[in-house]
Amino acid sequence: MFSLISNDIGIDLGTSSILVYIKGRGVVLKEPSVVAVNRDNDKILAYGEDARLMLGRTPENIVAVRPLRKGVISDYTRTEQMLKHFINKAVGKRTLRKPRLSVCIPSGATEVEKKAVEDAAYHAGARDVTIIEEPVAAAIGAGIDISKPQGNMIIDIGGGTSDIAVIALDGPVVSESIKIAGDDFDESVLRYMRKKHNLLIGERTAEDIKINIGCASKRPENVTMEVRGRNLVTALPKTVVVSSDEIIEALADPIAMIINAVHNVLERTPPELAADIYERGIVMTGGGSLLYGLDKLMQEKTGINTMLAEDPLTAVAIGTGRFIDISARDEEDL
Repeated sequence: MFSLISNDIGIDLGTSSILVYIKGRGVVLKEPSVVAVNRDNDKILAYGEDARLMLGRTPENIVAVRPLRKGVISDYTRTEQMLKHFINKAVGKRTLRKPRLSVCIPSGATEVEKKAVEDAAYHAGARDVTIIEEPVAAAIGAGIDISKPQGNMIIDIGGGTSDIAVIALDGPVVSESIKIAGDDFDESVLRYMRKKHNLLIGERTAEDIKINIGCASKRPENVTMEVRGRNLVTALPKTVVVSSDEIIEALADPIAMIINAVHNVLERTPPELAADIYERGIVMTGGGSLLYGLDKLMQEKTGINTMLAEDPLTAVAIGTGRFIDISARDEEDL
């Protein structure tokens, strides 16, 4: 049977992962933003998790590509194909009506970058496309009522960008988007291992270290992990034991840059809204916010109560989907 119901879909089109939210069903798909391409004939062999497993493990003619870099489209055709694949996977091809799509982008995106996302969404099969800024989507997804004249501060740390914004009356009053986020945490771990341990590791290993023992502030006890890679001196496989205290050192620079951006936004916030934020606190979303002790460090450095959203990973996708309803209600009120 074909479904006559129009599907309202919210898409968190991230640098490292793509999440699809369907009205009434919640987040139905979460996959890495990776495609595996055969260089010989330019055909896509795999999408998402299947393609991610190929990272660093493919023959020369097959490459695992990330079509989005630092929150924006770097490979238009592949992004369009990936979007189409994931929409079909989430919705199925059994709908008679094309879906309405709401897609989020970093707050610092240019008009050209916005247009590229919009075009890719239309070409992927959307009937109608709404573009929403990431911090606004994150705030809605975190359950904040953004329609009130009260200041709310959101820090969304994704894979490619960190978006910091003060939101009131349905939109950002002050915002900043920096191209330092989860991927930079991985890159910092990779560099640290090379410099400190003479060990060459891959992207996936760096991410595993970050997830398992990564931290922004000291853990109650020092946690260790065995890491395998290639010795840069002998070129042979080697295993080293790395501690969580070392990873604090490895991640110090990118974390300092994010905290600095938060300070910049607070400095530019109107006093009335700043008072609201001090009272209501800061809400953190995005995969990067799950780094152990980052919320605690943020509270320490700003002096403002900082908390994680209920589900930091899906907040942006949920907010993007709910934004369609909010837009529809606003149109009815006019």
